[in-house]
Amino acid sequence: MKIRLTAPAEKEWHKLPLSIRKKAEKQTRFLVDDMFYPSLRTKKVSGREGLWEARIDYHYRMTFQKVNDTIIIRALGPHDAGLGEK
Repeated sequence: MKIRLTAPAEKEWHKLPLSIRKKAEKQTRFLVDDMFYPSLRTKKVSGREGLWEARIDYHYRMTFQKVNDTIIIRALGPHDAGLGEK
C-alpha cells in the first residue's frame, strides 16, 4: 500500500505543528498496515462516496480515499479543516 497526498493536503501537511506532524506520520503508517487500526477510529464520511475519515489525535483529522493499492490523503488538520470543511 502506498500513500499519496493531494496538492492541498501537501500544503496543509507543512502547516501542521511539528508535534502533530509526527503523530500524523505515525498514524499514516498504521493506515498503510491496517486501515481500521483502533487509534485511527476510521469511519466513512457521510454523504461523500468513497471518502473516509481517520484521527491523527483528539483534535486533528484526515480524510482519504482508497484507490487500488494507494491511499490518497485529501485533507488534514484541525477537526473541521481535516474533514475538508473550512
